[in-house]
Amino acid sequence: MKTRVITGVVALLIFVPFVVKGGIPLTILMTLLGMIAVGELLFMKKRLLVSFEAVISFIAVTITILPNSFWIALPSPTFFNQHTLIYFFILLILLTTVLSNNKLTFDDAGSLVLSVLYIGFGFHFFLQARSENWQAFVFGLIIVWLTDSFAYIIGRKFGKHKLIPKISPNKTWEGSIGGSLVASIVGIIFALYSNFAPNFDLVEIILVTIFLSIIGQFGDLVESALKRFYGVKDSGNILPGHGGILDRFDSMLLVMPMIVLLGLA
Repeated sequence: MKTRVITGVVALLIFVPFVVKGGIPLTILMTLLGMIAVGELLFMKKRLLVSFEAVISFIAVTITILPNSFWIALPSPTFFNQHTLIYFFILLILLTTVLSNNKLTFDDAGSLVLSVLYIGFGFHFFLQARSENWQAFVFGLIIVWLTDSFAYIIGRKFGKHKLIPKISPNKTWEGSIGGSLVASIVGIIFALYSNFAPNFDLVEIILVTIFLSIIGQFGDLVESALKRFYGVKDSGNILPGHGGILDRFDSMLLVMPMIVLLGLA
């Protein structure tokens, strides 16, 4: 527990200034974290991190994460844009299945593409939410952190009924509901006080807040399912006591895109 607390404090001291600053420094940090996260998935799948498919996956996730402003500034955005380059990445991965004589299988190719899109768009929308609506971004952080923290606290103290034991044996219904309840109450108060979403009425704010808390928990469970499938305890060990980057950002990777897609940012 001591290691977990120390790591958490140090990580926050590094992370918060980048989030507050935003812009290029945050983009660089999120790109690095995205590459590490893809590396964690490649490692779980036991693909060589120095393989051809790994290298192009790192390039592809970087392309996916880069903010929209980067592409608009290019001299020929019609060709040099995320959609075109991501398509070429998918095409290249598919061609590799042929050129490698199926050493890279279609299943391998599918997992690489899904990994890049899952992680890349998660961090891309993280940056977009931060740049377009600071208060909506903070709203998302509040929901994720409070849901996670109080689900753990309430689950440990009152949890009796397992949520999905085959996927995440330590999570309980009591913790899940309690975490969402606390996060929703605080999130609704923050939303009403800051008024960052003037086009949403009270009922919509309540529904959106509860929805985002639930989506955040699904993000956690998706990553838990990945780890159970590959037979690992943590996605990595870069954060002592916490695991890997995926372990820390699993909820964010689903919540931040939803904040943008729902029109909050």
